Amino acid sequence: MTDPRSHSRVTMAEVAKHAGVSIATVSRVINQTASVAPDTEAGVRAAIAELKYYPHPTAQALASRRTHTLGLYLPAIGGDYFPPLLRGIEAGARENRFGLLIYSTAEGSAPNVLASYPLGEHNTDGIVAFVDSLPDEELERFHQIEFPVVLIHRSSPPELNIPCVTIENKDGARTLVDHLIEVHGYRRIAFLAGREEHEDSFWREMGYRESLAAHGIPFDPHLVAMGGFDRQEAQAATECWLMEGVEFDAVFSGDDESAIGVLAALNRAGKRVPQEIAVVGFDDTDLSRYLNPPLTTVRAPIEQVGRQAIEQLVRLIRGGKPESLVLLPTELVVRRSCGCSHGAE
Repeated sequence: MTDPRSHSRVTMAEVAKHAGVSIATVSRVINQTASVAPDTEAGVRAAIAELKYYPHPTAQALASRRTHTLGLYLPAIGGDYFPPLLRGIEAGARENRFGLLIYSTAEGSAPNVLASYPLGEHNTDGIVAFVDSLPDEELERFHQIEFPVVLIHRSSPPELNIPCVTIENKDGARTLVDHLIEVHGYRRIAFLAGREEHEDSFWREMGYRESLAAHGIPFDPHLVAMGGFDRQEAQAATECWLMEGVEFDAVFSGDDESAIGVLAALNRAGKRVPQEIAVVGFDDTDLSRYLNPPLTTVRAPIEQVGRQAIEQLVRLIRGGKPESLVLLPTELVVRRSCGCSHGAE
């Protein structure tokens, strides 16, 4: 009878399950990177022999030495947000004498099989993963083999305790909406949310809601739409509001990218900004000061996020203890799109 495993490579996970140990223990036995109890090692080696497991030669060779390379997973590489983030990540890697491999899991290019994710323990010393770039299953696998990972703009899956670097979204959003209400008297403030799975969008909406509540302004679900952190999607949502006759005197775009779409929609409809409708964003990307009018927004330390992610990852790789959460502050940047006659340029 043909062994079904003869047609596919036996995995380390199968050996671990057969021996009743963790994947990390199997890795230690194979690569001799740490001591293992004699009985446990004997059980692992018996499982290896019975299942005819053959470690991938490249992975086995790299397991005993450093690659001096870091991996970065991104969901996409585009728009005005990613250049400063990449600058921070690249600078942090270079200053710590690591090379950098980047892989985009943009829609249409992400692999269908977890095992085919190209960056990991076989070619890097650790991974930085941006929100939406790796599924929980792959993060769980990295955790099981004790492979260093740091997350950007997303919390760790429960019980994994993977370090995270993010920004103060809620306070930044609340400060921004407070400004619209207290300085300009706006009360019909629309909000364009980012994608539902993005924690950044959730906390920015919480800041928006908290500011409304603090000023006695009822929350109106008709004034919330999906902008998707995307110019075209934000433009379409704004045009829909205008077509349906929704009344609003200001728009809090989920980020600066979507604010560009809002400005395009208002311009097409002949609406003057800020004389008729104010527009504000979030992030303070490089283009924001050059828009017409210059965009009032919240400055996020995007480059610093990248640097901090690398610092935490290098600390992990070198056996140190990283911070479980790095929460970087944000600040309001007032320009003319909110109705102020002057501001930061």
